[in-house]
Amino acid sequence: MTRNRRRLVAWLLAGVVLAVVLTLYDADRTGVSDPKAAPSATPSAALPGTETPAPAATPGPSGTPSPTAPPGSGEPSPSASATACTSPGACGYPDANSTGPRIALERHDTGNMSVKKDGTVIKGWDIRGSLDIYANDVTITDSRITSTNWWGVNLRPGFSGLKVLHTTITAVPGKGPDNGGVNYAVSNMGGSSIEVGWCDISVFGNALSMGQGNLHDNYVHDLVAFRNQGGEWQHIDAVISGGGNKGRLTIRHNTLLNSTPVDKGATAAVGLFADTGVVSSVVVEDNWLAGGAYALYGGGPGATGIQVTGNVFSTQYHPAAGAYGPVTAWNAGGAGNVWKDNRMSDGRPVEPAS
Repeated sequence: MTRNRRRLVAWLLAGVVLAVVLTLYDADRTGVSDPKAAPSATPSAALPGTETPAPAATPGPSGTPSPTAPPGSGEPSPSASATACTSPGACGYPDANSTGPRIALERHDTGNMSVKKDGTVIKGWDIRGSLDIYANDVTITDSRITSTNWWGVNLRPGFSGLKVLHTTITAVPGKGPDNGGVNYAVSNMGGSSIEVGWCDISVFGNALSMGQGNLHDNYVHDLVAFRNQGGEWQHIDAVISGGGNKGRLTIRHNTLLNSTPVDKGATAAVGLFADTGVVSSVVVEDNWLAGGAYALYGGGPGATGIQVTGNVFSTQYHPAAGAYGPVTAWNAGGAGNVWKDNRMSDGRPVEPAS
């Protein structure tokens, strides 16, 4: 009898132990101690149909974050709100902090110098004068040019491969040859593309003048109005192209400001004009545009292959970006012309007049 009672107690104890083990096993299996079931330190991808907070802007190839809305979203990005896009630098566009030379400079009183040796590299120069390029594959980088000539840098016909990078290009108001005015920070008289990137450009009347080129990450600002030798107010543009170009003109991720009053010659932040031929093959993408009579002149009748996408038209000088509106002379029916995802700095969509 005593032996049977001991045997029963042993069985009961074994049952209790088994129940405890099964409970612990079930808790472990349902994730209480599974690291995968714990909240993640980083959010996982959202399931289709769900919404997650938009990630912060990340630097692109230019080294600065872009506020452009996702392609095809049709909606202004959060950075296009009135509070987020009050200035170019606050919204990831070039300004004085992200352009110009990155190293100490050595003064060079060159005057108006001609460069005639292929492959010349000018780096770290503080130039008092201008550069006229009669050579191939010339690079000007991490320098400063203060001109009283018609231009800061000029590429002559028949030459190619010019690069102007991380350079401040400015002038002395009242000391230029055009009745005291200065005309072009960088001029491309040739038939090949040139690159202008990360440059701080001011004072000139038509700052970046070319039919073909790669203009990126530049800060163009504080252009100075002047009466030309004919006694008329010189037209003022941050970027100007006269048409008839053979190659492509790319204008990408620049800050292009034209604060000049209309009655003193203001034309555009980007002026695409058919002065010397039909305008074609131009990309205007992800720029901050402000000022001018209109912020953008779109090439006019006959213009083809003009892609205007993801730009911010700023209200910093005029409620409509330009004095008369954000855009004019847009050829909506031109072959290859694209207008997409352009908006005001307060988030309103921008559409050209039909």
